Amino acid sequence: MAHYPLNHSLRQTYRFIAALGGLYLVLTGAIGIAQTWGDAFFGDTSDWVLGVRVNPAGAWFFLIAGLVVLGAATVGGNMLHQVNLILGWALLAVSMIELAVMQTDANVLNVSMVNVFALIVVGLLTLTAGLYGRVDEVGPERRTRTNRTSTPVN
Repeated sequence: MAHYPLNHSLRQTYRFIAALGGLYLVLTGAIGIAQTWGDAFFGDTSDWVLGVRVNPAGAWFFLIAGLVVLGAATVGGNMLHQVNLILGWALLAVSMIELAVMQTDANVLNVSMVNVFALIVVGLLTLTAGLYGRVDEVGPERRTRTNRTSTPVN
């Protein structure tokens, strides 16, 4: 079993960074859906939104992934830890699959190399937030109260 740091002092910073990555995905998806409205869902379009190429399928992917990251950042705690670990690895895997199919007919999300870079960056930020976002179930103040080794002097 892997050891993840508990109650890391920068976990709120990592939570904020993950939320920014999720916000980028949501904005890219929402603007991409609006810009590609009426196009073929898996079409090969030349629409660019916030630096990445999108078609309706890719825009919906960005929107859903961003909403999951933002939702986890809103909830926080160990939910953030678990979701960010899973989604961070998933985004990295999707970026590698996109890289493999970029020049083929299987490129249904209409990705370019910029899309791969963007997903790798957001995936690594999300994964890092997941690695340092674990919270101890029992708070530190309760842990020190219940695990005393000596009795207080009156």
